[in-house]
Amino acid sequence: MSKVDERLHLAAAEARHAGRKLAGFFLTNGFPDPQSNRKIFDVIAESGADFIEIGMPFSDPLAEGPTIQHSSAHALKHGVRMRDTFGTAESIRSRHETPVYLMGYANPIHRYGIAAFFRDAASAGVDGVILPDLPPGVSDGLEEIAADAGVGVVNLIAPNTSNERIEEIDRATTSFVYAVSIAGLTGTEISSEDVVSQYLKRARAHVSNPLLVGFGIQTRASAEILSRHTDGFIVGSALIREIDAAWNDTALSESKRLSRVAEFIRALALPAETAA
Repeated sequence: MSKVDERLHLAAAEARHAGRKLAGFFLTNGFPDPQSNRKIFDVIAESGADFIEIGMPFSDPLAEGPTIQHSSAHALKHGVRMRDTFGTAESIRSRHETPVYLMGYANPIHRYGIAAFFRDAASAGVDGVILPDLPPGVSDGLEEIAADAGVGVVNLIAPNTSNERIEEIDRATTSFVYAVSIAGLTGTEISSEDVVSQYLKRARAHVSNPLLVGFGIQTRASAEILSRHTDGFIVGSALIREIDAAWNDTALSESKRLSRVAEFIRALALPAETAA
C-alpha cells in the first residue's frame, strides 16, 4: 500500500475501532463558484467528513443525475478546468489530512494525458481517483501509471455485479470499493433499502478492502441503514442541493451559507448526540 493510499485505510481502521462509519462527501469542483467552492471544501473537512471527493467537471457525466449534471455544467461555465481541480486538491491538502479523491470520467484524463494527470494528482496530494466509466481490465495501463505515481484507484460495484466480479474488483482496487446502491444515476431515490442492504451484505462477504456505499443517500437515517454492512457512506447530490439552495438565497450572508453547509455535514457525519 502506498503512502497516499494509507490515509483512507487508517481512517477506516480508526472508525471501526470507534464503532462508527466513515462519512464521505462529494462536491463538484468550482460549484457554486470557484471562490466559494474552496471555502466550502474547508468547511466539509472541518465539520466531520472522513474523506472528500472532488468532482472533475465534465460536459457528459454519464452516471450523474440532474443535480450533479447541473453542478458540472455550472462549473464549466465558470471556466473551471482540470488544473483548477488540482489546485483545489492542493488547497485542501495544505490545510487538512482528510483523504482526497477525484471523481469523474476517463475522457478528460486522456485529454490531459494519463501520465501527466497522475503526476499532477500526486503532486497535489490526491489519494486516489474514482472513474465510473473505466472498469478494471480495460484501463489502457491507467492503473499501472497511477500506481507508479502513488495514486490509488477506486473501483465500483453495482447490485448486478456477480460475486466473482466483486472479488476481481476488490483485488484490483488499492483504496476502497465503491458500492453503487442502485442500478441508476446519482441522486436517484432508493426504492427499497431492504433490497440494497441484502446486496451490500453479499458484497461485504467478498470484499477485503474498505467498502463504502453511495448514490441516493439523502439523510442520516438512510446512511445508517445502508452502511450497516459497509465501512461507511458517500453523499453527493443531497449536499449539492443544499449548497444550491443556500447560494440562491440572497438573504443569507456568506458566513450563514457556510454555516448551513457545516450543519448539513455534521447532521450526516456525526452521531446525533455530537452533531448539534
